[in-house]
Amino acid sequence: MESTPPSTTPTLTGNDDNEGHHHHHHRHLPHVSYPHPGPHHDPTQPDISFPFQTTNVQEGGFTDEYRVVSDTGLISADKALRPIPSHISITPPALRDPEKAEQLKKVKLVTFLENDPEDPRNYSKGYKWFLTGICALSVVSAAFASAVISGDFADLEEEFDIGIVVVSLTVSLMVCGFGVGPLIWAPMSELIGRRPVWIVPTFIYVLFNIPCAVAKNIETLMIARFFCGVFSSAPFALAGGTISDIWDNEERGFAIALFAAAPYGGPVLGPIVGGFVGQSIGWRWIFWINMIFSGVVALAILLIPETYAPVILKNRAARLRKETGDEDIKTEQELFPMSMSALLQETLIRPFAMLATEPILLLLSLYISLVYGLLYAFFFSFPITFLENYHWNDGQTGLAFISIWIGLFLALFATPQLEKRYLAASKAKGGKADPEDRLPGMMIGVWFIPISLFIFGWTSPPAVMPGGGNWVGPVSSGIPFGFGMVILYFSANAYIIDAFPGYVASALAAKTVVRSGAGAGIPLFIPAMYHNLGIGWAATTWAFISIAMIPIPFLFYFYGKRIRALSKRAAPA
Repeated sequence: MESTPPSTTPTLTGNDDNEGHHHHHHRHLPHVSYPHPGPHHDPTQPDISFPFQTTNVQEGGFTDEYRVVSDTGLISADKALRPIPSHISITPPALRDPEKAEQLKKVKLVTFLENDPEDPRNYSKGYKWFLTGICALSVVSAAFASAVISGDFADLEEEFDIGIVVVSLTVSLMVCGFGVGPLIWAPMSELIGRRPVWIVPTFIYVLFNIPCAVAKNIETLMIARFFCGVFSSAPFALAGGTISDIWDNEERGFAIALFAAAPYGGPVLGPIVGGFVGQSIGWRWIFWINMIFSGVVALAILLIPETYAPVILKNRAARLRKETGDEDIKTEQELFPMSMSALLQETLIRPFAMLATEPILLLLSLYISLVYGLLYAFFFSFPITFLENYHWNDGQTGLAFISIWIGLFLALFATPQLEKRYLAASKAKGGKADPEDRLPGMMIGVWFIPISLFIFGWTSPPAVMPGGGNWVGPVSSGIPFGFGMVILYFSANAYIIDAFPGYVASALAAKTVVRSGAGAGIPLFIPAMYHNLGIGWAATTWAFISIAMIPIPFLFYFYGKRIRALSKRAAPA
């Protein structure tokens, strides 16, 4: 059963001093009121802050409990539950069974009040941007650490007497950790809240930089790098969710654009810093400096409050049960908890099951991973061009990566325009855009990836030999790459979320695992590939692979509706 539509609900003008009055209500007479959407909440959009992995939605269905506001802070459970949003809209068993439905009428779900000071969406604009900045910085910090060591591979090879493939593992193993970590941190944050999962893994990660810096052998370094990846990946699991906790879905365009750029901007910063540090004070200092940077970010993370609505409301429900003695005051997560076996299936099996059965998720994840893998490939192909052929030093080679940042900044101006275009499409369709309306950004971005690879391949030696300003050619290839990469990811991510509104957590987990696999795997054979094929043909091979994938967003733009109609989990067509 759908919650009451906005048009039939009384609109209340609440002010902050209502707060005491509402609690007074609860203490004596916990009566329920109709919910209505918050000021910036579009109920047709998927809620990224829903506790997907820890609520038994198969039994109880979905609820807008965590997003709506009501005038008493309590709504009747039988009014609030509705089917999972896929086109097989089956009424949840809890509402079908007359006995259970009767019990549900007694249950009062806790919601935020109007102008509720505990509601993260009521924070001031400035504070929201401050928190968004910390979220983006934390993702940059983790991604930066993965690539920072690529600034000084030569010294590592010399110190431990190893080849380039083994050295590459210092990057790959950390990126592997990025794939493993979120599978643990995401469900944990739904159970205990985002704040502890922001803080604890981050501080453990800071400490894991010490064995990296003092490693006496390559094995110690490898193991420590993997654990750095696992513990530093908490922001990958939490940042998007935290941003959607504080910005409602009508207003989070630019905040999500920042979040989309961060996992790509971070690694690019790595070799710029790593190159200069490695050549001036040695590779061990790369890890000490990384530890200082991550330590500062960890201190900033301490300033992030608990923003996760289900956990804030769960605590409030416990407080109200104590105050009123009414055991029927709950949140949906408490009403339909997920069993441990179901939780493991949800977090460890469903993402892979979805990859196997959902062509939309599989092809978009492969596309995102190709681009992510190619980004890491640049950390190995730029040194081949500039260190070996141009005889630049590590610091100068690092500076070549600034071009990718230029592209990235250009993309930050383009993404809000895409968001405006999407909102216009949504208005034109009567407030309900199709998930496919997210794809135009991807349809623009796909062309820039092969263009950048062709530029890099055919302006590098031996096609164009060093001399004069010839370095401008290969360096400039980073600009279209940085631009294409971010708007492509921004659109693809938004499309995955909109296409699987009932399974967002599993879909995003699947994407993260595949993306990290490519980021870890591709660099291992890049040096051999660029040496054996030559820079021109190696880059061209990747350009052809990315050209082969250009049709993907167009295919889904035109046929996505039909493909979703064949899926049990996708949004209704």
